[in-house]
Amino acid sequence: VQLVESGGGLVQAGGSLRLFCVPPERTVSVMSWFRQAPGKEREFVAAMTWRGDRKFYGDSAKGRFTISRDNRNNTVYLRMNSLKPEDTAAYHCAARRFGGISTTPSDYDYWGQGTQVTVSS
Repeated sequence: VQLVESGGGLVQAGGSLRLFCVPPERTVSVMSWFRQAPGKEREFVAAMTWRGDRKFYGDSAKGRFTISRDNRNNTVYLRMNSLKPEDTAAYHCAARRFGGISTTPSDYDYWGQGTQVTVSS
């Protein structure tokens, strides 16, 4: 099962972007966003339970990014504000079939190929 992300692009520092992810057509417990910059390990960004009763953010995302889900459009969003050049990375959507929120990539069962976000200074 391949997730599909979109919404990446080039933005100036201080700007905003909203990323989109279509969840898998099967039961999942958690939806998350990770990012990976060239030469770096995959980094946890944000996660939410499918029910929406809990959200958790990585240190780099706290206060600037918001994860949400729209049931009507069947879409998971990552709203990113106050973007910085160090936010430049490929952003990947991930879904976990069972269990709670995890910041460990290997705990996730489904992944997207990523959408590139580039923040210029």
